[in-house]
Amino acid sequence: MSSFRNTLGRVSRGPLVGLTAGYTALAVAELIAALTRPAAGPVTVVGGAVVDRTPAPVKDFAIRAFGEDDKTVLQLGILVLLALFATSLGIVALRHRYAGVLGVLAFGLVGAAAALSRPDSTGLGDAVPSLGGAVAGAVVLYVLAGKAVLAGEVPVGESPRGAGGRGGRRRGFLTAVAVTAVAATGTGVLGRMLSGRRGRDAEASRAGLVLPPPASPAPVVPRGARLDVPGISAFTTPNRVFYRVDTALVVPKVDADGWWLRIHGKGVPRPRTFTLDDLLARPLIERDITLTCVSNEVGGPYIGNARWLGVPLADLLEEVGVTPPSKGGPADQLVARSVDGMTLGSPVEDVMDGRDAMLAVGMNGEPLPFDHGFPVRMLVPGLYGYVSACKWIESIELTTFDAYDPYWVKRDWARKAPIKTQSRIDTPKPFARTAAGNVTVAGVAWAQRRGISRVEIRVDDGPWQDAELAARTGVDTWRQWSYRWNASPGGHHLTVRATDGTGQVQTAQRTRPVPDGASGRHSVFVTVT
Repeated sequence: MSSFRNTLGRVSRGPLVGLTAGYTALAVAELIAALTRPAAGPVTVVGGAVVDRTPAPVKDFAIRAFGEDDKTVLQLGILVLLALFATSLGIVALRHRYAGVLGVLAFGLVGAAAALSRPDSTGLGDAVPSLGGAVAGAVVLYVLAGKAVLAGEVPVGESPRGAGGRGGRRRGFLTAVAVTAVAATGTGVLGRMLSGRRGRDAEASRAGLVLPPPASPAPVVPRGARLDVPGISAFTTPNRVFYRVDTALVVPKVDADGWWLRIHGKGVPRPRTFTLDDLLARPLIERDITLTCVSNEVGGPYIGNARWLGVPLADLLEEVGVTPPSKGGPADQLVARSVDGMTLGSPVEDVMDGRDAMLAVGMNGEPLPFDHGFPVRMLVPGLYGYVSACKWIESIELTTFDAYDPYWVKRDWARKAPIKTQSRIDTPKPFARTAAGNVTVAGVAWAQRRGISRVEIRVDDGPWQDAELAARTGVDTWRQWSYRWNASPGGHHLTVRATDGTGQVQTAQRTRPVPDGASGRHSVFVTVT
């Protein structure tokens, strides 16, 4: 009976010991990270390492399944695994305390290795939060495991008074757990407060930023470019719903007052560093530009159109002496690096061929939101975001495609990725039910740098019928369209295809996003009653 009680005690007290130790380790690690470098927190670096090592098809699945919540799901998954690991160590520690301690320290080493492997690692200091947290967790595990063992022991021949002593030991164990949990919570709250202070400084710098008027305003959007059709995507996508796809588990909050950008590398005779004030003092351009994520499936949501304000990137490159390859320049790739270590590679020729490539500082009339790259991001019309739209940018290096593979190219995505001609049905929605008679089918089509010249709709296997196009706004924005359908009762498939400004018809061949963007024609099934 005594052996059974001891086993039951291990089962009940072991998880409590492990979870308290794990909670303490995370709290201490986050406090150390807040004091040194918030991006080096263990959950962040381990999550980032998981993202870095996840095969592209798995990432593609995560984006399809969870959308913009994929990072939250990943972080919750990491916390669940940590809880299970801590629970197991707690149970082990009641029999083999040193084995449990070594397990905690081993996990700290995993966190440290993950921190040092991150592309934004600044050196050995990034390992300190994980190691410091592991040491704190190991100490707590060792002490609480000892108290848990004493609380569960029933010495042979113990008197009733001794049993009362055992009850006191149990109360002492639970008190120690409670005190440790409270202390860890205080530590975590302090860490959050310190991290929040840095974030508040960045928020204050954004709130105080006044964007100058553009020297070259965006062309007036022509009348008829915005169709009044319920359910269609707005011509301008509001900032709050503009898609976000990136690898940052924690959105960087950069203080604009301390931000700077360095342009350097191969074929840059006059490397230079620019502050935000330097950029704002230059002539700015304002343009409506549609951005598209390469992860966007046919008919997917990861596309948006905004009015961007920024500095022409070609002007900056010319100022530091960059010559495009077509004119004999030695560099054919521009590598943009983010503050979180992300690298994106763009063809120098595309950046300098006259399109409105820019370092953007404003989005839809306000400073960039943090989610979209404040204080400065890069964008190049006509290229998928993973090779052009570096957020939170801090450096631009000129190099060659042969010499360097950026982040996504190392993961089997294409080096060059011009946006494919695509179209989408926004209304009616898939599997919608609608009454017979006149039904408006509507959506958007895009082929950045080529423009859209025609959109057609097919009902079931019938002939292709021309849709009505909204007024043309330029080659870098999507174009709305609508089609008046005389719907008959029954189930119907509606399919859309677009023709770009070169006369190329959108392909029917279906491909997945990897390696250079999805292709195929969007189709929805509706029921007419």
